Amino acid sequence: MASKLKALSPGQVKPVRPKVLIFGKSGHGKTWASIDFPRAYYIDTEGGATLPHYQEKLAAAGAVVMGVSEGALSLDTIIEQVRALATEKHDFKTLIIDSITKVFQHEIAEEHERIVSKGHKDEFGASKKPAVAKMRQLVSWISRLDMNVILIAHETAEWGKDSKGERTQIGYTFDAWEKLEYELDLCLQIFKQGNSRKARVRKSRLIGFPESEVIDWSAAEFARRYGQDVIEKDVDTLVLATTEQVKELHYLLDTFKVDEATRSKWLAAAKADDFSEMDTSAIEKCINFLKAKFQQPAA
Repeated sequence: MASKLKALSPGQVKPVRPKVLIFGKSGHGKTWASIDFPRAYYIDTEGGATLPHYQEKLAAAGAVVMGVSEGALSLDTIIEQVRALATEKHDFKTLIIDSITKVFQHEIAEEHERIVSKGHKDEFGASKKPAVAKMRQLVSWISRLDMNVILIAHETAEWGKDSKGERTQIGYTFDAWEKLEYELDLCLQIFKQGNSRKARVRKSRLIGFPESEVIDWSAAEFARRYGQDVIEKDVDTLVLATTEQVKELHYLLDTFKVDEATRSKWLAAAKADDFSEMDTSAIEKCINFLKAKFQQPAA
């Protein structure tokens, strides 16, 4: 009888690209060093890439820029771009979104205007909910993307309580969806130290980046710690399920009355919102599972 155990030995697990959130004050080098990562696809939500010195650096690095006029202030458009980067052949290796703060806040502001224009009150965080839902979808696609990913955020005050229980500022954090750092591998606070740029590790799942450690902030130092071979390797393309596979799976799901809980579990495992977003291998496993389970002859 074939084993149903799915775990792989460490040598069989494919090394993944870094997915990083960085934040810091304006002018502290967040963008400048990020552009040095290999072959950047740079999504500019703030218009900074139009400045001459950034234009020169981006061109020298072989990067391309998607700006506001191409839809950079729309999370829906950014999600479409990440999906395309995951599923189309190209030679880019790093995705930079600069800044994630700007597009997140823009989505919230637009929803607020929509609510108010209909004569409703913006209560209980109503204007934030669509932006958060889109951020979850973006993170899901980022996790499937075989590229280095750097999300750049603004810095904002972090609040907590002092020893007397009074609300007080306890430091600084990123200005974006508050769950974002927990969804990614690494969160770095970028700051100046004399003439150099440093990164304080705020949160990490990576051995080369111990929490609270201060490191040099540069693409070269990051690659040294993470692995130059992983940072520089060619990108693998995600092959999505075919129309025929999706139709077959839906037929089997409906025919055998597979419950919604099971369907949701399969989608979550595939990091997909819909069966059409599954990769061809994952959906084929679902199809074969249903065929084997429900079409075997009775004993």
